[in-house]
Amino acid sequence: MKIAEIFKILDEISPFELQDKWDNSGLQLGSLDNEFDKIYLSVDVDSNLVESIEKNSLLVLHHPLIFDGLKSLNPDEYPSNLIYKLIKKDIKVISMHLNFDKTHMNKHFITDILGYKIKECKEYECYFEVDKSFDEFAKEVAKKLSIEHIRVVKSSDYIKDAVVCTGSGGSLLKQIKADCFLTGDIKYHTAIEAKENSINLIDINHYESELFFSTFLFNELKNKGFNAIIAKFNNPFSYI
Repeated sequence: MKIAEIFKILDEISPFELQDKWDNSGLQLGSLDNEFDKIYLSVDVDSNLVESIEKNSLLVLHHPLIFDGLKSLNPDEYPSNLIYKLIKKDIKVISMHLNFDKTHMNKHFITDILGYKIKECKEYECYFEVDKSFDEFAKEVAKKLSIEHIRVVKSSDYIKDAVVCTGSGGSLLKQIKADCFLTGDIKYHTAIEAKENSINLIDINHYESELFFSTFLFNELKNKGFNAIIAKFNNPFSYI
């Protein structure tokens, strides 16, 4: 199969034109005329993952491997080292980042992972009703994401409604209109701001909140008659 064929399908699933100007979703390694044998899906890529997938494959990532402009390619430094390895194995790369966030990530996270009904969705925010105590809800989220110790900012005892932005959404805090905000990569000063403005925070981590990208896209491709392989990407963080 040619890249152009699957690229068209991916664009139907989540149009690449929806990405913001500063994003770099789309074809990153290879050309539309290139052919490939198998499709692998992963939230990110590292050396172990490159070693695990077969030659002449297509790797569809959530986060772009090439994000900022590269002025040189040093095989001893990230991300150039991975680019070298991918090219040697003739592995093509497509990224579905902010476009997929807008069309799928938050919605599926709420319904498929947390098990709640969506109330309203904006570009990077999806709202849902909770109606539980903060402690009960926070423990429930931690369990469903397999996070043993979850970071929170508790500003009230009861949560009526919540909003989620998977990945890193701390910059959205000022526009949040809910009792509780779930996102990852929460900074110290963002926590202070939330506390002072009486907004509860639950840090769902970047990796844990977007790990499900592969499963969500796998199901979309399966519905369109395409087989894909969910590649194993390990969290770069470890907990001791």
